Amino acid sequence: MDPLVLAMDIGSTATRGGVHDASGRRIHGLQHKVPHTFTIAPDGTSIIDPDQVTAEIEEVLDAATNDLRLGTRIAGVAMDTFAASLIAVDKAGRPLTPCLTYADSRSAHAVAALLEELDERAVHQRTGTRLHTSYHAPRLRWLSATQPHLVANTANWWSLGEYVLARLIGHPLAGTSTVAWTGLLNRSSGEFDAELLAAAGVDPDQLSPPRNTNQPAPAANTTRWPALAKAAWFPVITDGFASNVGSGATDATVLTAATATSGALRVLLDGPAEPLPYGLWNYRVDAGRTLLGGAINDVGRAVSWARSTLRLSPALAGTLTAPPNHTTPLVLPYLTGERAPG
Repeated sequence: MDPLVLAMDIGSTATRGGVHDASGRRIHGLQHKVPHTFTIAPDGTSIIDPDQVTAEIEEVLDAATNDLRLGTRIAGVAMDTFAASLIAVDKAGRPLTPCLTYADSRSAHAVAALLEELDERAVHQRTGTRLHTSYHAPRLRWLSATQPHLVANTANWWSLGEYVLARLIGHPLAGTSTVAWTGLLNRSSGEFDAELLAAAGVDPDQLSPPRNTNQPAPAANTTRWPALAKAAWFPVITDGFASNVGSGATDATVLTAATATSGALRVLLDGPAEPLPYGLWNYRVDAGRTLLGGAINDVGRAVSWARSTLRLSPALAGTLTAPPNHTTPLVLPYLTGERAPG
């Protein structure tokens, strides 16, 4: 059922994508997946090479568009990524840093400094986010202190999806949700937060403006993929927003529970949550809607850790569903920190 859409996802463990029809059904044989892992270190490092991910997306595009019967029926290309990523690029769009993932916690000292300078509860009400290592303000403060020459040579601060789109079509199209996950966007007005910009030492012109999902770029000159000759390219959005839409949770009557590498509870609202409970986050995702919820960084990752560290058997159901034992120490599996406010 036309029009066809090529949809791609850059997740924590893989890049994947494929062709779908207008009803959302997958087109058999036109799906592809490329596994990857983050590079981590004991100091809190959690990074991935943006050029590696771009090559993975190109591999997905090659595999998903190799059927000559497609012709030019693909009308749109859409992409989501894991949220809260950061790459410094120079004037030519070349990366000056690897991609910092949401789990990179090396800016913890900058978070502590910002907590002394700013009213976190006021920041939370304006942006829907807390002061946390996943977001731009402490990361930019940390980079300015530790790598000032790099910051001086940075022309733009992009998310991973923006970088990939800039490489593919020359436009770093950032959906509103992608910009909101910087932690710098006012959830009510859709404008960048002046106090946080000043605290981070960043010029708003270095950040991509938020675009709604109904503001695609026209077909790009992508001669490598003739099937995309007539396809519009949509702004990159975050996986949390995509998860709700993809599971049919498109209004405030349906709550989505996501349990993958990380996990979350999310609900889409018309407008911002007012007032915002301090224990939740609330991201602006387009001109009219926000996403309300809470997240935990380690769900599937905690299971993988337990299996390898404790040498559990492959049959985990009994272990995972067993009741707690009062003689066993309680371990909170915050292996890569915690994002939710409470």
